[in-house]
Amino acid sequence: MKEHKYQIDLKWIGSQGVGTLDYRSYSRDFEVSAPLKSHLIQGSSDPSFRGDKTRYNPEDVFLSSIASCHMLWFLHLCSTKKIVVLEYQDQATGTMTEEKDGSGRFKEVTLHPEIVVAASVDLELVEELHKKANEMCFIANSCNFPIGHKPKVKVLGEY
Repeated sequence: MKEHKYQIDLKWIGSQGVGTLDYRSYSRDFEVSAPLKSHLIQGSSDPSFRGDKTRYNPEDVFLSSIASCHMLWFLHLCSTKKIVVLEYQDQATGTMTEEKDGSGRFKEVTLHPEIVVAASVDLELVEELHKKANEMCFIANSCNFPIGHKPKVKVLGEY
């Protein structure tokens, strides 16, 4: 077995001088950086939890991790099957439930990839590659809820 290690640096920037004196006394804003990365991720909590709606929240980043891991595996699998993908975009959606005590969890995620390919392809093969990408995705393998896929495939010039 091979191991990969990752590191991020998380810094809360929302003290506002009085710290966590009470629930309303502090901002939920934070920054995420990593060694050798050129950009910060500016985050906050979801607006439902007093966060800044203009910043990414952990749920947004989690959903983007699932979608991007899936995309990268799908592109790899297409390249091995000689399917030339020219464009790929996704509007992933997820549903999280919140319990009375404030805890919560995602109960489902659905990926909606829109793919443009260079030539006609076997749509069943494309669906199989999405399933295989889900099986291979490190992030999906770490989730305890279903991840669905509703792909749309367009052939270049056939819009």
